[in-house]
Amino acid sequence: MAMSILKLRNLSAIRSAANSSRIGVSSRWFSKLAEGTDITSAAPGVSLQKARSWDEGVSSKFSTTPLSDIFKGKKVVIFGLPGAYTGVCSQQHVPSYKSHIDKFKAKGIDSVICVSVNDPYAINGWAEKLNAKDAIEFYGDFDGKFHKSLGLDKDLSAALLGPRSERWSAYVEDCKVKAVNVEEAPSDFKVSGAEVILGQI
Repeated sequence: MAMSILKLRNLSAIRSAANSSRIGVSSRWFSKLAEGTDITSAAPGVSLQKARSWDEGVSSKFSTTPLSDIFKGKKVVIFGLPGAYTGVCSQQHVPSYKSHIDKFKAKGIDSVICVSVNDPYAINGWAEKLNAKDAIEFYGDFDGKFHKSLGLDKDLSAALLGPRSERWSAYVEDCKVKAVNVEEAPSDFKVSGAEVILGQI
């Protein structure tokens, strides 16, 4: 009898894990990024890498940008996505912010930033292909430390992408998070687009 109960419990646990994997459990339940969070304190010592060509990387001695330089004293809209050159990221996510850039400026936003777990050279080529560099600032999170620090990292090995990030957006004012949105699954595009965050500023 006890063995039967144990088998039933194990089967239930396996089914629950399978359902979570299939559906994509929202990281909003365990992400460290929440309203009121100081984004620089949540990711101490972490820097991002501004999109650039390889030659620009060499000439800058492979410099990185501290989070304080990006957020301190500024009104910033930032959105993160799983990867450069991928479907939803290229066809919907970046274009939504590019097409609404004037509305962000009208609301006093200093910068709109896209960050992805990519090296800064790949994300630079992608940004140029999308003709979006004039409107949006692109940064690489080459080792994923930024997203890991915020609890927004995501294993996308099933799509041959390896360690990446959730799809998300946030409005940050002088380092303090005022609004944050995380998709239920990285393939979704329901809450992290420009129109949603515009309504939260």
